[in-house]
Amino acid sequence: FNVSEINCVIETTDAMKEVLNRDVPRVPTLRGVTIASIFYEASTRTRAAFDLAARALGADIINLTAKNSSAEKGESLLDTARTIKAVGANIIIVRHPLAGAPYLIADQVKCNVINAGDGAHAHPTQALIDLYTLQSSIGNLSGKKVLIVGDILHSRVARSNIWGLSIMGAKITVCAPGTLLPSGLRGEQGKEKPQKSLPHIEIETDLDSAIEGADAIIALRIQKERQKSNLLPSLREYIKLHQINNERLKRASPNAVVMHPGPLNEGVEIAPEIVSGERSMIDQQVANGVAVRMAILYLLLK
Repeated sequence: FNVSEINCVIETTDAMKEVLNRDVPRVPTLRGVTIASIFYEASTRTRAAFDLAARALGADIINLTAKNSSAEKGESLLDTARTIKAVGANIIIVRHPLAGAPYLIADQVKCNVINAGDGAHAHPTQALIDLYTLQSSIGNLSGKKVLIVGDILHSRVARSNIWGLSIMGAKITVCAPGTLLPSGLRGEQGKEKPQKSLPHIEIETDLDSAIEGADAIIALRIQKERQKSNLLPSLREYIKLHQINNERLKRASPNAVVMHPGPLNEGVEIAPEIVSGERSMIDQQVANGVAVRMAILYLLLK
């Protein structure tokens, strides 16, 4: 997406929020449209938001998981997608543990495809939600300092946010223990430096330094299910050095907001008092998820 396309999504999301605030939050815009979602990984927020978004626009939705589909019988991803298309789906929403899966479907099956998360590669709709939430809370993102802290190595949200925030002109700092930084972000002999393709990124391992003057902080979940052993000495050490707490938040901008794409490891990435505090935008992220996905569905088909 370029700037104008992202702004189009943001403007359309405003209209969708107006729909959701009505006494009857439904419109017949996508009546007669069939949307199929197939998730090969567990999901709560993304799946529920797409489901609610489709229903709010009047579409029919088919929910599948790998466990209750023919994938259990050995059917390939492409065969599953072709079957879903053949039964009349206009859009396929897919989450898959392998990077590139949605792009393979989009290349081989004549159907609209939405990436709901592929491995540790990308999560575009979550990044659009974060952009919308940030712009709603701190205004124009150009020149704003946004800190992304946590398990950068395994985070598809981090990668999509880096692209989206860069496009919108934000100054991005990523912070993590050295073992949770992707090798592509590290320089020679372990010295961190930004990739040439992502010129707005600064890399830090010291959170106290990284958070200085930040206008927004996006904390990421420690993804135990994707991690290999020995990446962290202990959660206790991670909390001590990389948790967002009140003391560290004092170093950020006075109006800085805190976000987390979820699910949250309570008391690990963010201190409980921050999660429930006035600077937290976590609930707003979840609420905006339905409107942003309504906008995506609408723009794909209309």
